[in-house]
Amino acid sequence: MLEGLRSWAVGNDAEILRPTGKNLRNLNPIVTTPSTLELAWWGYLVNGAPASFASINTRSERLAASTGPLPERAIVPASFWREMQKPSRVWHHFTAPEDGLLALAAVTRPGRAADGTEYTCYSIVMQPAARHLEHVHDRMPLLISPGFTEEWLTTAAPGGALIDAAIAAAAPVNELIQVTAMRDEKSAKGSDQLF
Repeated sequence: MLEGLRSWAVGNDAEILRPTGKNLRNLNPIVTTPSTLELAWWGYLVNGAPASFASINTRSERLAASTGPLPERAIVPASFWREMQKPSRVWHHFTAPEDGLLALAAVTRPGRAADGTEYTCYSIVMQPAARHLEHVHDRMPLLISPGFTEEWLTTAAPGGALIDAAIAAAAPVNELIQVTAMRDEKSAKGSDQLF
């Protein structure tokens, strides 16, 4: 799996993950089973085109309100994420200690582009930010702790129970996240960036 991530990074000139769209046809690596890495479309495709509604992120609260099973799930591997602090409009860089790899929760669904090509589409699950990060942004990705990976990817538990368990398991990981203000605007261009 790590070799697959390295190959993807080399093939993308170490480019960050960005939402896929009408003009940017990048595909990003996601983990769909404990041992499967595939390239997927970040955001949903609807009627052959990128969704007209915001689909790159899904609120954990909406998923937790589900009484049935959640949609298919995935993990998005990333070494950081960035958010803009408002109203200052300063970008901030979020990392694990020692630039460790992060596992971001995602939900997936099939999609089809206008040319008929089928893709796995994904949306990153967002939860309220940990207390030490909320001064920058009120939301953060739901981080899947190493011991919760298989459960996130494979369990058929009701949506609310699974989201609650994932949030509880993520709490110790969230506390380790470090945040740094970025002063170089060129290195922080774009939004919802991941790598």
